[in-house]
Amino acid sequence: MSAADRFAALPRLLAADEDLLRRGRWLTVECRVDIGREPFFLSIRDGALAVLDRGARLMRSTAFSFRATDEAWTNYWKPMPDPGWHDLFALTKRGVASMEGDLRPLLQNLQYFKDLLALPRREVA
Repeated sequence: MSAADRFAALPRLLAADEDLLRRGRWLTVECRVDIGREPFFLSIRDGALAVLDRGARLMRSTAFSFRATDEAWTNYWKPMPDPGWHDLFALTKRGVASMEGDLRPLLQNLQYFKDLLALPRREVA
């Protein structure tokens, strides 16, 4: 299973995590997460994933983007990631990920996004 395929399970994984949904209940944002070369567009409404669109979309507006290589996501989603692969900021420091755009929604809800993007760790690779 590819890293992008694992990420595509995000709506199901988030729907099963009542605590994460509760913590994100004040968050509404459009963002983009790239898994390797494949973009995913997330529409988060009141902490729930209203829409997860896979693939390129023309003229799609987002507040921010988080991009990382397939290798970065594969290592990040290990049940116990190695040092330097364990955190979103560690991935950027390593040079295998980048953040761009209006980072305020990301930083204001940082733990929510860290936990959201770590949900595929629960899936068996």
